[in-house]
Amino acid sequence: MDIIANFIDGQYQVPINQQYLDNIEPATGKVYGQTPDSDNQDLALAISAAKQALPVWQKMDLEQRADVLIAIADEIEHRSEELALAEARDNGKAVSLARNIDIPRAASNFKFFAHACSQFASEAHAMAGSAINYTLRPPVGIVGCISPWNLPLYLFTWKIAPALAAGNCVIAKPSEVTPKTAALLGEICQKVGLPPGVLNILHGSGAKIGQAICQHPQVKAISFTGGTATGAAIAQLLAPKFKKLSLELGGKNPALIFADCDFDNTVEQVFRASFANQGQICLCASRLYIERSIYDKFKQALVKKAIALTPSDPLKAECQMGAIVSKPHLDKVLSYIDSAKSQGGKILTGGQQVKLNGRCQQGYFLQPTIIENLPNSARCNQEEIFGPVITLQPFDTDQEALALANDSQYGLAATVWTNHLARAHDMAESLNTGIVWVNCWLLRDLRTPFGGMNHSGLGREGGLEAMRFFTESKNVCVKY
Repeated sequence: MDIIANFIDGQYQVPINQQYLDNIEPATGKVYGQTPDSDNQDLALAISAAKQALPVWQKMDLEQRADVLIAIADEIEHRSEELALAEARDNGKAVSLARNIDIPRAASNFKFFAHACSQFASEAHAMAGSAINYTLRPPVGIVGCISPWNLPLYLFTWKIAPALAAGNCVIAKPSEVTPKTAALLGEICQKVGLPPGVLNILHGSGAKIGQAICQHPQVKAISFTGGTATGAAIAQLLAPKFKKLSLELGGKNPALIFADCDFDNTVEQVFRASFANQGQICLCASRLYIERSIYDKFKQALVKKAIALTPSDPLKAECQMGAIVSKPHLDKVLSYIDSAKSQGGKILTGGQQVKLNGRCQQGYFLQPTIIENLPNSARCNQEEIFGPVITLQPFDTDQEALALANDSQYGLAATVWTNHLARAHDMAESLNTGIVWVNCWLLRDLRTPFGGMNHSGLGREGGLEAMRFFTESKNVCVKY
């Protein structure tokens, strides 16, 4: 039994209440570990440690701070195989995906912000020979970082790295569904000499320790990635407290596929965008709008690829599709498929739970599912499913495609597939999303702003946006 501990003040500590949550391996459906069910007592220890560490970390020379972050990145790379296997077992994702995407990106997050902290410049404004104004950007102080289960270490470090780079101390909570690699990050921080108390990792439920972190008066900013309903509850909770808040929430991302696209490459990339990580990425395409003249041909190509994609044991090197993260989430995804059937949707392929043999016979596996004949108002076109389920609809004109794509409460990401340059620019400008990819998907430059519109979030992450969020701007005016 793998029993995880909290990481507080540079040391692993059992929860004061001695309470634990079961950690279930999605591929087997069996309990394989326990995670602390932390509460306010553990948070008090973490806050105390962070308060003690804050002056030292804030005053540390930028190059020294950057060196520590680079050392963390190097150690993540050194332990990449161990971390990838832990991620695959904990999350149910294919180990090849963790090995090639999740763990390398976690290391890149620390590398990027190690350099960003030394390049983060402030502004100066001269006033016609009478005075000079300059801007200081001190760190916020103690901040809370709460991350989701779908890309556990990838998104955990995406928040922690800029917060540390800016000079803050962090109280971090990974998802209780996928705690393992976050726990291992503590070992890495110990080894490279991150000062005790600079990063504290508390495990447990969102309703208990997550809410406690958000409400604690010493925590001055919250960066949260997760579901829209939870984000709305956090925003309502924190509004009277005037804390800085960044919310990266759900998506219902459209893909606009035009007849002049590079057909074979578009099929390949759209399929990947739809079913990567079992569709459990907030950026996955879930609503596919296809120009009518190529609709049948494109549909058949997607269905052929979906039939060939068979879920398997995520720990096997050849696995291309792993398990759904939990039984409750599998049930949720299946409920949307049932809803589609009840609304007249046609299941072109998939729609059924998959039963494997051997160690995975009780795992949470689902076939890639493709649905057509649903109106845009259907639940499967309006609500985030967050699983390997996509819907297809034809369109006849650019205006119709745009109207269908923008008919959503979400606004995170969209993809546009066309070789018509003017159309690509027009669609990119007109789509109500924070991110638009043209003829590509998940091609990320860490310097760019990341986030969504409407119910997809509040604020932006990445590059200078993240450094600004984790600092306070202060204007100083000096008269000549």
